[in-house]
Amino acid sequence: MSEATTTSSAVQGSVKPGFESVRDLYAREIQTMAESNTQLCVYHKGERVVDLWSAAPDEPGFSADSMINVFSSGKSLAAIAMAWAVGKGLLDYKAKIASYWPEFAQNGKADLTVADLMRHEAGMSAFDTPLDPKDLQAAQIKQNRIGRIIEEHPVRFPKYGRREYHAITRGWIANEVFRRVEPEGRTIGEVLKQEISDPIEADAAIGVPESDLPRISKVRLLGFGFQFLQSLIPRAFGRKIKHNFFQLFGRIVSLIWKGRQRSQRKMTAPFTGMKGMFDFGIFNDPVVATGETPSAAAKCSARGLAKIAAMMANRGRWAERQIIGDAGWEALHAEVVEGDIGFGSTHFSQGGVNLHVPTDSSSNGFERALNVGREGFYGWMGFGGSIFQWHPGNEIGFCFVPTSLHSLDLVNERGKVYQAEVLRCVDRLKD
Repeated sequence: MSEATTTSSAVQGSVKPGFESVRDLYAREIQTMAESNTQLCVYHKGERVVDLWSAAPDEPGFSADSMINVFSSGKSLAAIAMAWAVGKGLLDYKAKIASYWPEFAQNGKADLTVADLMRHEAGMSAFDTPLDPKDLQAAQIKQNRIGRIIEEHPVRFPKYGRREYHAITRGWIANEVFRRVEPEGRTIGEVLKQEISDPIEADAAIGVPESDLPRISKVRLLGFGFQFLQSLIPRAFGRKIKHNFFQLFGRIVSLIWKGRQRSQRKMTAPFTGMKGMFDFGIFNDPVVATGETPSAAAKCSARGLAKIAAMMANRGRWAERQIIGDAGWEALHAEVVEGDIGFGSTHFSQGGVNLHVPTDSSSNGFERALNVGREGFYGWMGFGGSIFQWHPGNEIGFCFVPTSLHSLDLVNERGKVYQAEVLRCVDRLKD
């Protein structure tokens, strides 16, 4: 996979009065950080108040309507689809998965609930065998090609507790549960399109149609060597990444220590054909793009995700249409439980979205990095930079999507600066 390069990007788009400081911050960050193409979109009280994007000089076709792989931000799209099913009375988070899918009960999985899965507590953070991307097309999914692998898979929990980040597997398992309760047998990707994205005209897809492949802007991994060298430069002297060497070193040591306690010491690559765990170029493959990997391969624009986030901030309603039923919306956000996910403490609801909570002096560095500046937001974020979250209290729908993947910015603090500034803007408008 080619490395992203630092380029000068021109800012395009507009902001509403009261949000000019977000535009100014974005313009500074785009020039100083190692960025290629980015999109930033924010809704407040149902109105689009920030709509900004920047294109690298060698990609003049990039626009606000380009679609980008958002990695784990797609987890929240899958969670919203599951909440849609809950709102229809098709699914109960407290129910055992095996009550919907009897074959799932094999090898220690009989008592796992839907909430266990959505909170990353299902004991299947990684599969023992890689999946063929061709089997992730909706038609092949319905032939139970992925389901059979999951049915026979054992559970394994880490030494430190039950919660372990199901980076890719959560979406694949959830999709199998979902299609079994959906009356027409539709997948998460099909329902997302037909019942959520299309009705509100939002560009967000899990499994894109081939006609949309030309709209996808490829993601590129920022080189580890580049990130290391940049970490040695003080920010005042033009560092292009968020963290300095000591911050990076501390987090890497913590990850290594926790990694020794994970459920599987040797991780299997999720897809056949991957050249290693850091071969993220596979997410640019059209076969992966048109298939359904809800936890890691959604293709979206920031405009599309921000609109869905605005709908969620408005309790599942867009304009005069109720997209997510009241019962589903309430259940999605209910029963937030704190737990160590393998790289720090998180607060996931039974429906699988994280609540960002206030911190105090007793909070560790990871908890502050994850939460400070995001307090009150629900949702999650994606590897390398994307953020897709909503704030019901302030009626904010937020999305930031980059193509340059900053792999060592573990909780996407480079995008968090925009969330914090949006919160300040909203607070000023209240005065």
